[in-house]
Amino acid sequence: MKKYLSLLLIALLAACSGPKKPEVNEPDPYAADWESLSKHNASPEWFRDAKLGIYFHWGVYSVPAYGSEWYPRQMHFENHDIYRHHVETYGHPSEFGYHDFVPMFTAENFDAEEWADLFQKAGARFAGPVAEHHDGFSMWDSEVTPWNVADMGPKKDITGELAKALKKRDMKLITTFHHAKQLQRFDSTETGSRTEGYELSHYPFFEGMPTRSEDEKLKYLYGNIPADQWYEEIWYGKLKEVIDQYQPDIIWFDYVLDAIPEAYRQKFSAYYLNEAEKWDKEVVIVRKQEDLPINYTVDDLEKSRKNQIGLEPWMTDETISKGSWCYTENLDIKGSADVLHVLIDIVSKNGVLLLNVSPMANGTIPENQKQVLLDMGAWLDAYGESIYGTRPWYTFGEGPTKEPEGHFDNHQEFLKIKYSWKDVRYTTKGDLIYATLLGWPGAGKELVLKAFAEDISSDPLEIASVSLMGSSAELKWELGTEGLTLNTPEEAPDQMAVVFRIEIR
Repeated sequence: MKKYLSLLLIALLAACSGPKKPEVNEPDPYAADWESLSKHNASPEWFRDAKLGIYFHWGVYSVPAYGSEWYPRQMHFENHDIYRHHVETYGHPSEFGYHDFVPMFTAENFDAEEWADLFQKAGARFAGPVAEHHDGFSMWDSEVTPWNVADMGPKKDITGELAKALKKRDMKLITTFHHAKQLQRFDSTETGSRTEGYELSHYPFFEGMPTRSEDEKLKYLYGNIPADQWYEEIWYGKLKEVIDQYQPDIIWFDYVLDAIPEAYRQKFSAYYLNEAEKWDKEVVIVRKQEDLPINYTVDDLEKSRKNQIGLEPWMTDETISKGSWCYTENLDIKGSADVLHVLIDIVSKNGVLLLNVSPMANGTIPENQKQVLLDMGAWLDAYGESIYGTRPWYTFGEGPTKEPEGHFDNHQEFLKIKYSWKDVRYTTKGDLIYATLLGWPGAGKELVLKAFAEDISSDPLEIASVSLMGSSAELKWELGTEGLTLNTPEEAPDQMAVVFRIEIR
């Protein structure tokens, strides 16, 4: 009887519950096509507010510490100084290949907490690694390739450790990818515009060199893999792996991205943006050279910047040195004021600076680079109100120094630029306008900020107050037809740059 009642109860409960509704899978917000991807907000407010990020060219190429991060390519060309250095120091590249440097990349001094702390003190709001340069060595714990920092060299997850340290400090994570050039695309030195050849391939396919090896393991480093397999397994596979494991806030691409088939660029974009929706994150994709549509990405200008206000937020990737992006012996480092001035100029024109540092192979960031970061951070700690969260005014500034045209093609000319106190850059936030002089003009100096002249604006400003940030001195000022006239106090609040805080009614 009890058994009968139990069966009856189960039947009644089943009848009451009714048929089980089939699960409905909601479609992903983004499809892998340009029209769908264009719905993405390219520049979320947090990115526009951040203004400064730091990344680092650090990897196996840091071991020889000679020439530049292009060492693994140029060591194969007999007409190059790096080739001659390699032969004299290590032997012929057919006998001592780039892969032989990997065990020497030890990173024993790398401390993710120390690095994240330094980047935060420098004033960066986001930071992260060159996840993979053209050389095919991954700076994260990878299952896609054996050539990664967790399995070789340092034998630690550089990206993972740093990501955790940044998250503790409420900083965003950027990962940059340069690996579109790693695929072996050509079989002739005649191909390409450079005399060296192999314009779209990082490693030359020379007879007798490891770059042409049939060793299955070496193929993963040197990109000697069939193109269709490489696009899916390597180019896309590595991106997917970093997205899944570290949830980066920004993914940035170097050039040659246009050599990746359009379908794969769309596939990556849709996957990243759909995953970000699941994480409830607003993420950013940065590209250069028009190899992704600008309607859902941010434009990057390498070692250069705009000479006018950008209609949309943009980025400059610039390095702390005057030469190589990676560490080399006797690397010439820029002055703290020069780096700060570049940041101020970029911000006044609706841009964001991604600043590169160059650690040594053992994981040490040299003291001269640290000092630049700390000097800039100290200034931002005192005057960051004029940088973070600001927007461009109607004009970016005034003064004699002008930036050239041409962007990266003219990067040597950008390197020569030296600003002075006569160069003024403007930003605004709410009822405040910040006028930053790129230097100290001296005590008792009369200045005229011409951007405030009556004939420039159809809607004349009414100024409530003017103060010099970092100074308690009372300023004399007057708004007239020629502009805003003011006098500097006896003591300088700062030598690198001074900020006038102008409140309007």
